[in-house]
This record gives sequence, structure tokens and C-alpha cells, in this order.
Amino acid sequence: MAPKKLTPKRALFARCVASGMTQADAYREAYDPKDSTTNASIHTLASRLMAEVEIRSRVDSLIAQRDKAVSASAVTDRDKVLKRLRQWMDEAEPTDSIKLRAAELLGKSAGLFATEMTLNTHVQRDPTEVAAAIQQRLSQLTGQPVSEDGPGQTGDPLDVESPEIH
Repeated sequence: MAPKKLTPKRALFARCVASGMTQADAYREAYDPKDSTTNASIHTLASRLMAEVEIRSRVDSLIAQRDKAVSASAVTDRDKVLKRLRQWMDEAEPTDSIKLRAAELLGKSAGLFATEMTLNTHVQRDPTEVAAAIQQRLSQLTGQPVSEDGPGQTGDPLDVESPEIH
């Protein structure tokens, strides 16, 4: 079965939603409701429109087309930059700083100079382990031993709570 053709207003609604407008704003843009129409009614009508298969499908299709165009543009831009850098690197005079900079940028784009590594680890730790690790770190930073009972138990006069001064 052929897809149902959208009316101009429904097509405009789909384009507005795909461009990033809220459903309610897209409804206002496409249908130009009267001033007496409540916001609740607009939200309900917009939601009903989005629930329709044809409109949802058009919105998804428009978003996919936009994403594909953005990706293609990024690849094209990257290729242009790399081509130009290679040209400068090959054609510049040996004493040109452009040649050195072009080579550096090409190396960076290829990941040749990557020395940092980011690790994302999410380890669930027991609160007592966290407290012990914090106490250990405090002990290392301050050079003061932290007792098993926790901070404030070392006998250090600085650990005793002092009265507030006003």
C-alpha cells in the first residue's frame, strides 16, 4: 500500500518538529490556531498528530535525511582540510613553518600524537570502603594519621570542633 500523502499543514507540522520545534510550537506554526485556543488543547492536538503513523514516519525520515546530510558535510570538510594540509606539507619550502604545521595537524588528525587515554569505569563501592579511602587520602595529604574511629579522633587539637566566632 502506498504511503498516504500528507496535507500541506501536516507536512509543515512534520518539518517543524523535525527541525527541533516542540510539538505545540509546530502545531501553532502549521495550523495558526485562534487566540482563544487553550495551551492544553494545542498540546493535545499536537500529540494526536504525532501519534499518527504517517506524520511520525515523515518526522523520522526528515531527521534521518538531515543527519545524513550533516555526516556527509563533515566528511567532505574533513577531506578538504586533509587534502589542503597534504598539499602544504608537500609543496611548502623546507623552511616554511606552514610545512611543519601542516605535518603536525595531519599527524593529529591521524591520531599519531594521542597520549591521553580516558577510562570510564563505574565501580560500585561500599560506603565504608569509600570512607576508608577518603581517610587514607587525607592522611597522605596532611601527614597526620587518621584513626580507625574517623576524623576528629586523632587527639589533634585541630580536629576538635571550635565554637563559631561572630
